[in-house]
Amino acid sequence: MGRVIFFIREGARALRRSAAPGIASIVTVAVTVLLLGVLIPVLQTTSGKADEVREQVGLRVFLFDDASPEEINTLQTQIQEIRNVESVEFVSKAQALKILRDRLDAENKEDLTEQLPGASNPLPASFNVKPDDLDNMEAVRSALTPPGADGKPAPISPIIDEVADSRDEATSIRTVTGAVKWFLLVIAALLLAASLLLVGNTIRLSIYARRREVEVMRLVGATNWFIRWPFMVEGLICGFIGGAIAVAVLFLGKEAVVDPLADSINLIRGEDTIAFATLIAILLGVAMAVSAVGSGLTLRRFLRV
Repeated sequence: MGRVIFFIREGARALRRSAAPGIASIVTVAVTVLLLGVLIPVLQTTSGKADEVREQVGLRVFLFDDASPEEINTLQTQIQEIRNVESVEFVSKAQALKILRDRLDAENKEDLTEQLPGASNPLPASFNVKPDDLDNMEAVRSALTPPGADGKPAPISPIIDEVADSRDEATSIRTVTGAVKWFLLVIAALLLAASLLLVGNTIRLSIYARRREVEVMRLVGATNWFIRWPFMVEGLICGFIGGAIAVAVLFLGKEAVVDPLADSINLIRGEDTIAFATLIAILLGVAMAVSAVGSGLTLRRFLRV
């Protein structure tokens, strides 16, 4: 325990001696962790929302109005047996009309269905076909409309009027989600690299300023790790202080901005957003790890003892 206290005291003393680079490292770590604290929830929420939209993308199999219940049941069984089909839901004409009216009501739009003459209902019955994965949607569509005798796609049942899909939406979702993830990952990697370099530079300056002390420690038989630990502790202190500053700023932003807007912005109140306590633990761990790695890499290069 006494040796641990000694290393902590030496690390703090070295940090006071090289205050300027130490402050630069703390600020860099704080900015890095602060941006990571914003990027992590955004990345997680974006992925969650993209997955939620992906779940809603599927195929609509529209049926002719003269389809009999027996034909409909037979077709439903056929669709369920298609590979990569996760679920099949039948939507009758009456249900389709109700869904349309509910949607218009939710969007505060005029209910045009009230102008339909008598009890007429122009909406067709349909099947909502959900693939097990968005990437398999084209394969499911091909199974619903395989090539006929003339080589052109033909429905697997004569009661099928049309098969509609959301290929454009699916492609857009994959493209946008992938671009956002890669962009945020590149930014995070650049921030971490910048922090590693600056923390390493701080340790390098500290080693240069204390090179005489290091030489004396070598001459009296100090072990490699005995020499290294004060520098490691110095880096860890920078990381902890920088991480704590970033967490404090994030907490103020959460209380002053995020929480008041959570009720009005769906993205903020999303269930996929990471818990703040978990985020704090991750950010402090990242700050300490970055500082430790930066110190370790520098020491390995400049302290060949």
